[in-house]
Amino acid sequence: QLGDVFRESATIAHTFARTYLAGLQPGSTFFKSSAIHIHVPHGSTPKDGPSAGCTLITALLSLALGRRVAPDLAMTGEVTLTGRVLPIGGVKEKVLAARRAGVKQVLFPEGNRPDYDELSADLKEGLTPHFVSTYDQV
Repeated sequence: QLGDVFRESATIAHTFARTYLAGLQPGSTFFKSSAIHIHVPHGSTPKDGPSAGCTLITALLSLALGRRVAPDLAMTGEVTLTGRVLPIGGVKEKVLAARRAGVKQVLFPEGNRPDYDELSADLKEGLTPHFVSTYDQV
């Protein structure tokens, strides 16, 4: 059901996560010995954008490393094969969704800092933003 853009994001996330894990744990066979299935509910993808890259990579690495992601953290950002985190659209909508979900920390691409700064104080209240340029910072 996913569109071409989302499928490409998932492929890039898988490729990047494999490479990143090899740097963290040389000799790891997790991705060679595991079947990976990424399920995205149909209703979750109305815009079919690339902004799930950071999240997909983090989910794959969490699984591979057996380390949980903080439950109060939300993230977004398109990731290139070299690990650069590119700006995304819909910052206001993503902040609103994070607040509805009870998130306390939000991670955005550095390129979206001006978009976040323009939001009203009431929208940002209770959120701690983190801005990243590369996946290493995630």
